[in-house]
Amino acid sequence: MKPGGRQAGRGLRVPGRLHWKRAVATVLAVACSALAAVPAAVSQEPEKLFVNDRSGAAVAAEVLEGQARADALALARVPSATWFMESSPEEARAAVADVMDRAAAEGAVPVLVAYNIPHRDCALYSAGGARDTATYIRWIEAFAAGIGKGKAIVVLEPDGLGVIPFNRNIDGDPEPCGPEGADPAHAAAERFAQLSRAVEILKAMPGTRVYLDGTGSNWLPPSDAADRLTKANIGKADGFFLNVSNFESDDRITRYAAWLSDCLALVAAGALEARSCPSQFHPANDDDVAAWVETDRAYDRAFAKAGLTRDPVRQKHAVIDTSRNGAGSWNPPDGRYKDAETWCNPPGRGLGRRPTLQTDNPYIDAFLWIKVPGESDGPCHRGTPGPIDPARGIAAPPAGNWFPDQARELIQHANPPFDISR
Repeated sequence: MKPGGRQAGRGLRVPGRLHWKRAVATVLAVACSALAAVPAAVSQEPEKLFVNDRSGAAVAAEVLEGQARADALALARVPSATWFMESSPEEARAAVADVMDRAAAEGAVPVLVAYNIPHRDCALYSAGGARDTATYIRWIEAFAAGIGKGKAIVVLEPDGLGVIPFNRNIDGDPEPCGPEGADPAHAAAERFAQLSRAVEILKAMPGTRVYLDGTGSNWLPPSDAADRLTKANIGKADGFFLNVSNFESDDRITRYAAWLSDCLALVAAGALEARSCPSQFHPANDDDVAAWVETDRAYDRAFAKAGLTRDPVRQKHAVIDTSRNGAGSWNPPDGRYKDAETWCNPPGRGLGRRPTLQTDNPYIDAFLWIKVPGESDGPCHRGTPGPIDPARGIAAPPAGNWFPDQARELIQHANPPFDISR
């Protein structure tokens, strides 16, 4: 993802008094010597991300007016992911192939989100997904067939490892997701098997980069995330994604990316049990990013004790969603909401860093706009009967629908600033 630059050419100056034949011979000899001594470099332009002219923002702009339309058009000009959800395998293959063809015509790499896992989102605002494992695997096979031999970045199932039916965390404590229709005895194991097989199918495509759900620092500690990623076949994937549809600041999420990569490396080497990986909670203080250096040092000690050296280039990498993290996470007033749902259309958030495959961070392959900024997270009742979102005083649109008020806020609070005229 970080192609090398062009090799600089070498100029040769021929003394004017040489006979022209001797001059030519000298030039050829020196040139041949130089070519033999310097390995040939392949000229390669940096990859660019695909801008889908049929994105949610572009479609919304067609029916909006005034400022709302201008906002949607501006957001539509920035590369963002294309999400694929409920459909038949045939429809999925055709839809993915259509994006791949249009991206290839522009020499660009698309970001494709596979979002069809059984019991998706634990029957909450984005509920849905394939009926069962067999149906899901057929859908993933069709998804992969749509990619074919082209280049693509696949974000495999947002929330897929953060919200697992009838799962127990790494300490053995039961988690709250228990959707109707899921088998309590086997649902968690089925989720890991589904994702593991999906990784194998997608990685069989020669140009496909696959990332699994690593959640984020406001969710799981690296220990639990690494344990889940390992069970879901991170060994065959390119890495993990973080902060999807979330709002964590760059300061937090980039540090967490390094810790999770280090934890995975130590676990894979047999040097550490996942449950022993340092985290944002210990020895660091989750509420004080300045104190996170203590966890950095704890990983230093873990590598030293194991006689290992970090190798971020070879370790598992992250892709990070920066679509809405410019103002960081929302801290609601204490005690105001029964369930603040801080992840759900929080007010006053901003666009984050623009999508890029050039990150200057050895742990991070890309900063992406995976969640399409401007699309709602859901009704967001915050512990009330609804339908009004008490933090906004209005009823928010269903998940995935365009939310002009939020799009305006994201632009107003963008960091770095976002110029809609460009």
